[in-house]
Amino acid sequence: MEVQFTDQIEQLALGAGATFHGEGILAITKGLLEAGVAYVGGYQGAPVSHLLDVLVQAKPLMDELGVHVEACSNEASAAAMLGASLHYPLRGCVTWKSIVGTNVAADALSNLSSPGVVGGALVVVGEDYGEGASVIQERTHAYAAKSTMALVDPRPDLGNMVRLVREAFALSEASNLPAIMELRIRACHVRGSFTAADNVAPKVSTRHLIDEPAGFDYMRLAHPPVTFRHEKLKIEERIPAAQRFIVEHGLNEVFGDGKESAEGPAAGLAFIVQGGVYPALVRSLQQLGLADEASGEPLLPVLCLNVTHPLATAQIGAFCEGRRAVLVVEEGSPEYIEKDVVLALARAGITTPVHGKDVLPAAGEYTVEVLVRGLAGWLGKLVPQLGGLAAARAWLAAIDAARGEMASALGPLPPRPPGFCIGCPERPVFSALKLAQREVGPVHVAADIGCHAFATFEPFNSGHSILGYGMSLASRAGVSPMLQRRALAVMGDGGFWHNGLLTGVQAALFNGDDAVLLIMKNGYTSATGTQDILNTPDDEVKAAAAASGALHQSLAHKNRTIESTLAGMGVQWLRVVHTYEVDRMRRTLEEALTTPFAGLKVIVAEGECQLERQRRIKPWLAGRLARGERVVRVKYGVDEDVCTGDHACIRLSGCPTLTLKDNPDPLRTDPVATVVDGCVGCGLCGENAHAATLCPSFYRAEIIRNPRWHERAAAWLRERVTGVLRPA
Repeated sequence: MEVQFTDQIEQLALGAGATFHGEGILAITKGLLEAGVAYVGGYQGAPVSHLLDVLVQAKPLMDELGVHVEACSNEASAAAMLGASLHYPLRGCVTWKSIVGTNVAADALSNLSSPGVVGGALVVVGEDYGEGASVIQERTHAYAAKSTMALVDPRPDLGNMVRLVREAFALSEASNLPAIMELRIRACHVRGSFTAADNVAPKVSTRHLIDEPAGFDYMRLAHPPVTFRHEKLKIEERIPAAQRFIVEHGLNEVFGDGKESAEGPAAGLAFIVQGGVYPALVRSLQQLGLADEASGEPLLPVLCLNVTHPLATAQIGAFCEGRRAVLVVEEGSPEYIEKDVVLALARAGITTPVHGKDVLPAAGEYTVEVLVRGLAGWLGKLVPQLGGLAAARAWLAAIDAARGEMASALGPLPPRPPGFCIGCPERPVFSALKLAQREVGPVHVAADIGCHAFATFEPFNSGHSILGYGMSLASRAGVSPMLQRRALAVMGDGGFWHNGLLTGVQAALFNGDDAVLLIMKNGYTSATGTQDILNTPDDEVKAAAAASGALHQSLAHKNRTIESTLAGMGVQWLRVVHTYEVDRMRRTLEEALTTPFAGLKVIVAEGECQLERQRRIKPWLAGRLARGERVVRVKYGVDEDVCTGDHACIRLSGCPTLTLKDNPDPLRTDPVATVVDGCVGCGLCGENAHAATLCPSFYRAEIIRNPRWHERAAAWLRERVTGVLRPA
């Protein structure tokens, strides 16, 4: 990988008594090593990427401890790693981004949960939920409930999070349930400190091998008829064991109990909250005067559920009994916890009123503002004389007023859709696609997860569906036979290896589909953090390129794994085109969409990820400049006198550095195009102008630093000649 985590790796080696400073996900990573984890795997993706990225780069430390680390091809292969804990006393952890990753892993999780585990098994999932999410708004809770897995939702304090890593493994071993730890984006990135413990080398590891494999045990397989026995074990033994462990080891926390005044107007009220939402609840109570401003300690009882499945029903019953009312603060929909609490109290004969989604929003992220609005309404009905209500309502009114003033001052804001990075090699492909559709007509485009999904935004507006990572070719299978014109599937090389090879390419070849597949070969899983994949150029190739000064756009041609794989599977129509050759890409797309060949047609669009390219060449350029060596930087610009002002170049590109400025000609009112600072010299604007036969207003300039003597002389001469020709 190009990104280095030197500081984080050093923190992982801290011993007992040392203070760890850092982010939540790194604290979780340290907690795994302190818990004696034997193997770790996963599929990268924010917000939990650092867990796997750091461990991959910390190979010397992992080897010393005997911990096996594996970067998996997708979430299903990661979940399948936990099969090691079915028979052996091995603590294993796997990780992936979010609910969509859990969807991919669902088959393995079901087959793991049915027989149950012997060694502790933990899945760390980024609960990518709420305003900052990049995925579907769904919750992991449903998977934990359906597969009978323990679900840990830690209060985002670093010490508590690390404690719960250790407890999650122990809970898994005590109950034989695999465990899931869900971490919201803010929990992953919350910063803090905790007192570290020594890392624990697992008793069975890559340094201490198992002498003989476990004996055959049909009960460890998820096959009928034993699956019927597994179901009974889940209900009769595993869930009760988990509930006992949760209570006996204090996994859930109670705050503010005994703080309430028996004579106070809010006496008898209490809260049940998910661990991850606890800080927002505390801040909301502070706004209402129901929590200490300095310490955050609630003045009303709060049961903080660090384990949200299975619920410790006896503990919840004892907490709720005798209360005037209880509010369940549960972020997300449906209200799984609230329903379970109501059911548990009803079965126990406890009549305490339970509120939740009746006073709080049914869906959406529970920010402090959202919670204050809901709590103010709930408390206003139960304790209208509460002193903090007026202050909270004034605070909300001030927020509303500020929003109104800002909206009035700014007026309607222009849309600012996400877009490709400057110099992204995928941008020119969609420029070529727009030009190709001008000739062949509109095309149904099956889009995919990845950087190329930015093409669904302006100015390309290209993509009819996104149904799963690497599933674009499969997703066009139903509609393609119904269209007069061929459909186009777009897939990244990360998606190709993740899922597309089997669900798309194999299926299309097997069925003899008349399909067109466009693979973006940028050399990395760029959308998840530019991690290496099978077709990433190796370190020797990248080092040689930097040492030789090869600043070409792509190193992708150094690795032909995708092309050889496609050829080996029987793909007969295959074209490889560099992404910045816009006109050639346009012609290739037109050929693929109109050729008489009726089988699978694959276009591999080569162009190295610009972020990785910049990471490679910037140190090399800095070194040359420091040594006083000649360095050339290419920059593109627009001749204002030639620009016609029709802005077709912008509509075809969407590059952030290609924008507008006032026309310097007083007789012309239309603004002209201009290239601002930030241009990386990719040349797309010029390529588009050529491919689309636009106005010839673009020019290419070379900025030379530390020029040679003859270049200085030529520049001096040019300055003198042009100075004479320029008007006074």
